[in-house]
Amino acid sequence: MTTAPTTTVREAVLDLCRRTGMTTVFGNPGSTELRMLRDWPADFRYVLALQESLAVAMAAGHALGTGRAGLVSLHSAGGVGHGLGAVFNAYRDRVPVVVVAGQQSRSLLPLHPFLGADEPAEFPRPYVKWSRQTARAEDVPAALAEAHRVAMTHPRGPVFLSVPEDDWDAPAAPVPPRAVHGAFTAAPDALAELAARLDDCARPALVVGPGVDDEGAVDAVVALAERTRAGVWISPMSGRSGFPETHPLFQGFLPPVRGQLADRLAGHDVVVALGAPLFTYHVSGDGPLLPDDCELFHLDCDPAQAAWLPVGTSVLTTLRAGVESLTSLLKPTTRPTPPPRPQVARAVPTDPPSAAYVLDALAELLPPERVLVEEAPSHREALHARVPVRRAGAFLTTGSGALGWGLPLAVGRALAGDGRVVCVVGDGSALYSVQALWTAVRHRAPVTFVLLDNGGYEAVKALGRRLGAESVPGTDITGIDFPALATSFGCPSTEIETPERLRPELLRALEPAGGGPVLVRVRVRRETGSAYPD
Repeated sequence: MTTAPTTTVREAVLDLCRRTGMTTVFGNPGSTELRMLRDWPADFRYVLALQESLAVAMAAGHALGTGRAGLVSLHSAGGVGHGLGAVFNAYRDRVPVVVVAGQQSRSLLPLHPFLGADEPAEFPRPYVKWSRQTARAEDVPAALAEAHRVAMTHPRGPVFLSVPEDDWDAPAAPVPPRAVHGAFTAAPDALAELAARLDDCARPALVVGPGVDDEGAVDAVVALAERTRAGVWISPMSGRSGFPETHPLFQGFLPPVRGQLADRLAGHDVVVALGAPLFTYHVSGDGPLLPDDCELFHLDCDPAQAAWLPVGTSVLTTLRAGVESLTSLLKPTTRPTPPPRPQVARAVPTDPPSAAYVLDALAELLPPERVLVEEAPSHREALHARVPVRRAGAFLTTGSGALGWGLPLAVGRALAGDGRVVCVVGDGSALYSVQALWTAVRHRAPVTFVLLDNGGYEAVKALGRRLGAESVPGTDITGIDFPALATSFGCPSTEIETPERLRPELLRALEPAGGGPVLVRVRVRRETGSAYPD
């Protein structure tokens, strides 16, 4: 005889969330989530975002800061639609986010009700690892437990569960605790083959992708680089750093242009890509994928990524385990150390200041323990050249390109703890998600927002100039008072238009007297160059 459950779906889900560390919930509430949200437990924190894409990005930032899955509550079909741009970013950047979406009552679904999602499990695909609406209410807690395990198994990423609003009060059994240990190491013969090639080659290179930082393998990769005396590059458009950029073996950032990428790797006879989708291009280009006589090996935990790679030998492994095993197989080397990366000249002051001049000042004043979040597409190359990242987990951006990620990502990361976060954002990017300032104020998130205002979508203009289009409509943004906008959300702000005020104002903003968020708007000079010049 089967004993009837003594708990509800809601109670079983909340118990599961406690045991998995998902007690901070990011969301924007609606009618189909009310049964889940009523009598909100005191040991849970609900973080209100003023639009659903912000909730997803905040949950992602929190996940990156805590190392646990982020939990986000979205509102049925419309709210899920709003959040999908951020879900896309989380998927490409391998961020474990558990999305629980409201759905209309089961009794109404045959009638295509207001707010109902007709095919909820299909809606977020293909940019989730797992997606479901259960056939029975009592299966919701077990489905959420499975979703969490899938999100946290490498390659990590977002998952989606749609819950009809009347399911929350249905009886259900608690879900017993269960863990999945996801680390695995490549076959010994595959690593031995790669070790032999590295021992015999003349000039190896490592290409570090976001997977290195994601899997906590930075120190293991440093040891591999030092063992092989390999030059280290960061993969194109990477959403993380993955290698200390002040290390003498660091060579720079690979461009997202086919021929240019091959040119940067010229002279290397063996290239090892680590957690990197190496051939991430932003614009079309000609030329070879790799230099002649260059052999590629690719270590990653994602079988789909391994199968997609157009050239080279892929080795399936989680990175820390694989890289440590590989390093242990290598012989001592006498090959020369590659020359250090050339340093850019310091920018000169102008009125208004250039973005390069602002970033030089930021690099001078930024404490090394700070986490840096970037979403300033016009100035990303300048930031990489001038603001070195020194430690694991200290740089976050989007490797995917859906704008509006940076501000809420920084807020979520700040709410995870570990000190003040600095967010460098462009004016165009900021306007996708400026409501995140409101949430930052309400939760006293320690974030310094450095807003570089060049009056438009300058990255789009630069891409247009690359194609020979000197004038692109819809790329100017004028008449917005960002300090006043920040103040309206309750966020302290300051404005800088001349180079003389830059350093003292930045210093005050990096250590604000009252804690909490602060916005520094810097009017910067417009650039006139093209994107990725040949």
